[in-house]
Amino acid sequence: MERMQEDLLSGSPFDGHQDAHRTGQSAAGGPDAVLAGLDPEQRAVATALHGPVCVLAGAGTGKTRAITHRIAYGVRSGVYQPQQVLAVTFTARAAGEMRGRLRQLGAEGVQARTFHAAALRQLHYFWPRAIGGPVPQLLERKVQLVAEAAGRCGLRVQRTELRDLTAEIEWAKVTQTGPDDYPAAVAKSGREAPRDPAETAQVYRVYEETKSRRGNIDFEDVLLLTAAILEDRPDIADQVRAQYRHFTVDEYQDVSPLQQRLLDQWTGPGGGASLCVVGDASQTIYSFTGATPDYLLGFRTRHPEATVVKLVRDYRSTPQVVHLANGLLAQARGEAARHRLELVSQREAGPEPLYTEYEDEPTEAETTARRIKDLIAAGVRASEIAVLFRTNGQSEVYEQALSDLAVPYQLKGAERFFERPEVRDAGVLLRGAARAGSDPVTDGAPDLAGQVRAVLAARGFTSEPPAGSGAVRDRWESLAALVRLAEEFERGRAAEGLTTDLAAYVAELDARAAAQHAPAVEGVTLASLHAAKGLEWDAVFLVGLTEGTLPIIYAKTDEQVEEERRLLYVGVTRARKHLTLSWALSRSPGGRASRKPTRFLDGLRPGSSAPGSRPAGRGGRGGVEGGERSAGRRVRGPVTCRVCERVLTEAVERKLRRCETCPSTMDEALYERLREWRAAQAREQGAPAYVVFTDATLMAIAEDVPANRQELAAISGVGAMKLDKYGAAVLSLCAGEEPEGDPADVMDGQSDEPA
Repeated sequence: MERMQEDLLSGSPFDGHQDAHRTGQSAAGGPDAVLAGLDPEQRAVATALHGPVCVLAGAGTGKTRAITHRIAYGVRSGVYQPQQVLAVTFTARAAGEMRGRLRQLGAEGVQARTFHAAALRQLHYFWPRAIGGPVPQLLERKVQLVAEAAGRCGLRVQRTELRDLTAEIEWAKVTQTGPDDYPAAVAKSGREAPRDPAETAQVYRVYEETKSRRGNIDFEDVLLLTAAILEDRPDIADQVRAQYRHFTVDEYQDVSPLQQRLLDQWTGPGGGASLCVVGDASQTIYSFTGATPDYLLGFRTRHPEATVVKLVRDYRSTPQVVHLANGLLAQARGEAARHRLELVSQREAGPEPLYTEYEDEPTEAETTARRIKDLIAAGVRASEIAVLFRTNGQSEVYEQALSDLAVPYQLKGAERFFERPEVRDAGVLLRGAARAGSDPVTDGAPDLAGQVRAVLAARGFTSEPPAGSGAVRDRWESLAALVRLAEEFERGRAAEGLTTDLAAYVAELDARAAAQHAPAVEGVTLASLHAAKGLEWDAVFLVGLTEGTLPIIYAKTDEQVEEERRLLYVGVTRARKHLTLSWALSRSPGGRASRKPTRFLDGLRPGSSAPGSRPAGRGGRGGVEGGERSAGRRVRGPVTCRVCERVLTEAVERKLRRCETCPSTMDEALYERLREWRAAQAREQGAPAYVVFTDATLMAIAEDVPANRQELAAISGVGAMKLDKYGAAVLSLCAGEEPEGDPADVMDGQSDEPA
């Protein structure tokens, strides 16, 4: 949890910052300087200093800019005391970004926190006075306790089921549903329960009892207990309301009933006078966690006197991307759709979105990877490219395809940037250099970035990236991100007329680490559509857009389907210029082409019919770019076991061309030689072994023992690019010979592109 350690040591639920107001007033220029560069609607937000204020902000319209300038204008004009302002958002990254912007605008001292971080500070401060005794220990991960509760109920739960069960308990708590009421609440909401609601209710009950008996609380309890204390103790509630006079809530479409309950206690009766909310109902994509746009859509009803400002000028995306985004929402239904915003692009025209249909998923991934490599060659930075998919399980084939082309990538949601070993080590070195002051290592550097490069050279950092991908390239990209951050930090300080040094940079790193506000890593981003919310790239590839995946197969009700449409809308609006939408007709090569492109593109992609007039079968393809097949790949029919001739359906069995239970004819000595050769290749590339060939592919080669390129190409997992790179070496090994040259020689001179 961001800044938790710092918060708990402060001894107060409020950051006092006695000199914060003076800092804000000393910033360059008067209050009106904050308004420079704002468009008329953003200026209307910034100057509406007294609530209630509701900002309806479409994607890419500068909502964060508008609300941070509103807070800064209030501080610098003397209307707000910075320590009396609380800005609440939903992620540590967003809170860290907001604090950084406010600092630059001369509003340092304003609190920007997540709901949980703000509540936890208050809970720790007021617990001894309101409850007495030590504060219960926070469970940062409740999965283990849920597993124990399930066991006590006599239930055997698999790992994936355990995650679903934990999510159900979290949903119940944020919607303020107790164990006894859970089955009825599930039925009323139309929620697709992962298991029998009665069983879930039983586990939920035992989980709560066990947690309470052990003196633990979870993250939902943090909100619940804080709200309860404020409700039961008017004196404490008055103290909080005296401290915080002005509230801003970002992403208001994502609040849960429990968060709204806490917000009501913070603002107090008639608290709308001090409240500004901002959101977009068309970006509500977290209802499965308890989020609801009802509070945003009903804000004017609850506060008839509210000022409502709509931001529709889209500064992010080209007119072509915005046109598609508007088209998606034009087909939407339901309450959120009635409040949709029609975006107006402020950018110059760009390329039309590209729609591509492929025969199978591997071809879709391989072609996407080649197009990404072409974009990078044309000057688009890898960090400005993203591949977005509906489920995390879709990422593996794209990881493989990008690795095959030596294109660096980062998987969003994987290990946090500041927790990477190389980043932690770099932080230790930079802190040491900052404390040392004058240092022969850094004295000759011309600027801050040069000093950082010099320090990181001790960890093997070089100005040029290593060849290939994998762990070595990942480590280099992490260190390169620290250098780029130093360049940006120095430019920002210079624009404010401030000097900088290593000590100031290290302080910035510490602040970012506490807020998990990571710098951009130079690699293509692979992310789910949910994880992409709040981010943007120059080029976005939306992949796997088929019925059953988007909308997901378990989206049954009209509202669930509409949320899936909003998810695609979020994906489309992440793109600034280049947007590609694709789908595959079958999962694997030679499979039955039974899939259909998502219904959400009906009437929008060229040649398709409008909703309600969709033809039977595969649908119209006129105007849709036909996807290419991988070079060297032929369409295969059903794969049968070479031993018993049963039709194979499992991926590993299809690769081996036999049932797992049928006897193997594998040449074990050849298999071991192949594994040794693969390990050498992987070491040379600094990549995981599977990037060269998977174990299943090596087993298939050792069973077939191909004698020529044609036979090798027929083995699943040996595509055209791998045939070019490794074919000669593999065939030599199959013939009992040693490959010519060392691992580097095998690769050198081979094209990264298919023949």
